[in-house]
This record gives sequence, C-alpha cells and structure tokens, in this order.
Amino acid sequence: MTDIARAARLVAQAPCDGPDGPSGPALAHALRQGGLLDAPLSVGQLFEALAAIGRANLSAGRIFEGHVNAAKLLDLYAPGDRRGGLLGIWGADGPDPVRIDGPLLRGQKLFASGADVLDHVIVSAGTGDGPQLLLFSRPQLEGRLFPDEWRVSGMKATASGRCDLEGLAVAEALRIGGPGDYLIEPHFQGGVWRYAAVQLGAMRALTAITADQLQRRGQDAAPLQAMRLRRMVTACETARLWLWQAADRVERPDAVPEDAEAAILARLLTAEEAVALMNAMDQALGAASFATAHPADRIRRDLGFYIRQANPDGLALGAMARILQSPALRDRWIG
Repeated sequence: MTDIARAARLVAQAPCDGPDGPSGPALAHALRQGGLLDAPLSVGQLFEALAAIGRANLSAGRIFEGHVNAAKLLDLYAPGDRRGGLLGIWGADGPDPVRIDGPLLRGQKLFASGADVLDHVIVSAGTGDGPQLLLFSRPQLEGRLFPDEWRVSGMKATASGRCDLEGLAVAEALRIGGPGDYLIEPHFQGGVWRYAAVQLGAMRALTAITADQLQRRGQDAAPLQAMRLRRMVTACETARLWLWQAADRVERPDAVPEDAEAAILARLLTAEEAVALMNAMDQALGAASFATAHPADRIRRDLGFYIRQANPDGLALGAMARILQSPALRDRWIG
C-alpha cells in the first residue's frame, strides 16, 4: 500500500464522532497519522494525494489542501521556515476586513477552515501596499476562534468559523514575504487547481457509489442508467485532464503569471462537471440517495457547497477579461 493510499484509508476510517460523520479533530488526527503533511511529493503525487483524500472525505480534503497551500507559501516567501504540524491559510474577509493599523491588527476573518484543529495558520492582512501574510501559532489565537458559528449544510467538519484578530499585536506574528507577495501569479489564483483536485476526488466517490448501487439493483445494463453512469465517468475524466494540464503548468519551476489562467479555467470546468455529475447521480439513484444515512448524501451536500467557493463568477470574469486583452492568451485559449 502506498503512503497516499494509507493516508486516504485512515481518513476514510476516521470515527464518526460528529453530528455529520467524522469531526474535524478526528479527520485532523487521521491526516497527521497518514504521513503526508511533511512528505516531499512530486506534482503527480500531490495531484493523486489531493484527489485521494478528497475521495475519502471532502472536509479532510479541504483541510489537507489548506495545509498544502500554506506550506507552499512558506516555501516561496519564507524558505528557511519549516513549521511542523497541520497548517492552514485564512484569506476570506467579512464586513470588517483584517488590516494592519500601526502596531495592531484590526478586523476578522471568515471561513477560517480548520479553526478547531490547525497548529499554525497564515492570515492575510491589508496594508496600503497590498496584503501582508502573517503566521500565528494556535496558542496565540486562543479565545479568538469561533468554529461553533459554522452552521451550514455541507463541509461541517471543516469548522470554518470566524477568527477575531482585533487588537492582536502584529509583532507577535512572523511576517511571510512582503506586502503584495501573496497576490503574485501563478501562485495565487493559479493554485485553485489544488482544491478542484480535491473536488475531483469527491466526484469519483459519487461515481463509484452510483456504479455499485446500479449493479446491486441489476440496473447497470438499463440504457438510461448506463447513459447516466457514462456521463458521470466522462465528467470525472474531463475534469482530471483539465486539472492535470493546469497543475503541470502552474507547478513547473519556470511557470509564468499567465499560467494561472489554465488553473482558473480548470477549476471552473470542474465545478460545471460536478454539477452535471450530481444531476446524473440523482436521476440514477432517485430519492433513496437523499436519506441522511445514504453514503452519497453527505458527499453531495459537501461537494455542492464546496464548488460555490470562492467567487466563481469573479474568477470567470477576470479570466476572460485577461484572455481577451492579451494576444498571447487569446491565441492560447481562443486561437
């Protein structure tokens, strides 16, 4: 058994100790035991790992992808820093955006994934010259995390609650890079291929569940059911091909900012294919799959929520504007 398969198995076997399956702490424990957090992975191995963990549990996949994202930022902008444990990054601001005000931080973060399990977290804080990345340890954020405020139907185990940074001293944090470094492409939006790879794993899980149930029902040879299953299979493969070419471009040593568009388009395509896949699954399995005890129900809710993040319309509009304005990008994507 490979390290990736072992890690995915541990996540899949995490105890169902939460209101909607395994809790965040149970999934984090499985990720720590799985041995992938500090493992040197090639691009191909990372792609496989993200999809495998996402297939085992989508909330665990989100936490793992956040760890990978934070570790990459440390490699890029603080290469001498090798933090152990489970990492994360929180970038989403609410009505009171996080910003540096002299020696203090102001504002709050929303969607702070893994707020109840991370060991170290990177937050982005606004400055006049662009966002500054700041690294905190979990003890420094004691009393400032509110994972219990996370009340949504999907991705419950990520405990993506609020983080209140109001009045925290900037000097307590480790600065990662300089203002604006966080937005440098292709490592900012170009990294969206990674969470789409996690979503691909969930798409594969739903396809496997559908195939198994159709076979058990003796419906796998029925023409309409075979057509639906074929649509699910091709949705997974279409997403995989787009995501792999995006990963291959963005993660190469000589990647350029324009490579980010490949990741953005792949991420948007994955969401569209996921919607088509879930529609086909619902038609194939019928009302029975909406029972809370059905193996597809939580995955459907998790995936349906996850593909709405973050701001897909904004990603699409920005990508098409850049493609139309750049002769090189237009030639690449339109011809």
